[in-house]
Amino acid sequence: MGVAPLMADILAKHQVKATFFGANERTQTGDGSLGKDWAPWWKARAAEGHEFASHTFDHTYWRGDLAGGQFRVRPSAGPQEGKESVWTAAQYCAEIDKAGKRLEDLTGKKPLPLFRAPGGKTSPQLLAAAKACGYEHVGWSPAGFLGDELSSEAYPNDQLLKKALRDIRAGDILLAHLGIWSRKDPWAPAVLEPLVTGLKARGFCFATLAEHPRYKPWITQQAQQAPAKAAK
Repeated sequence: MGVAPLMADILAKHQVKATFFGANERTQTGDGSLGKDWAPWWKARAAEGHEFASHTFDHTYWRGDLAGGQFRVRPSAGPQEGKESVWTAAQYCAEIDKAGKRLEDLTGKKPLPLFRAPGGKTSPQLLAAAKACGYEHVGWSPAGFLGDELSSEAYPNDQLLKKALRDIRAGDILLAHLGIWSRKDPWAPAVLEPLVTGLKARGFCFATLAEHPRYKPWITQQAQQAPAKAAK
């Protein structure tokens, strides 16, 4: 969350709405990205009209499929950090749910029925299990991988900016983080604002995933089914 306040200011300045995928990871200050210390930050983003979705609560990586619909997983945060476990589909769904419920508690806004797997690592079996419990997976477009978690020595900010401005196309989903521990030259302070203004100069506008044509029908369908599920 090191650059989260700066990123929020830039998005607000340029009236850009984003979809934040939340996981409870360690932070430079406070008690974790979904902890009480960051609660006012999340609440303010909801008031600005942003959307929210799950990134799994403990930033849990899929590591492989197993027989019987089970998975090998490894969280990179939380009490089981770095430990590989075997989970059922129901356990993985509960992990998605946990982050979504925490985001709803923090923001007062119901998250979208979407999730993003840490590292973008999935399998058809994992995606089918998540979809069966009400979650569609969101990846990113090739040009939308903005490179903020790559080595700044090998991928300097000016290079990443030029590539994004050159290659991004209509409908692309862009991926950036609220701070990366490993990158020595932080991405957002140098790139986010010129990226936004540069794309706007090319005629692009921005929207949340609630408006994306690939996901809007799914979101609508899940909203229509929610009353029936609640009544069971």
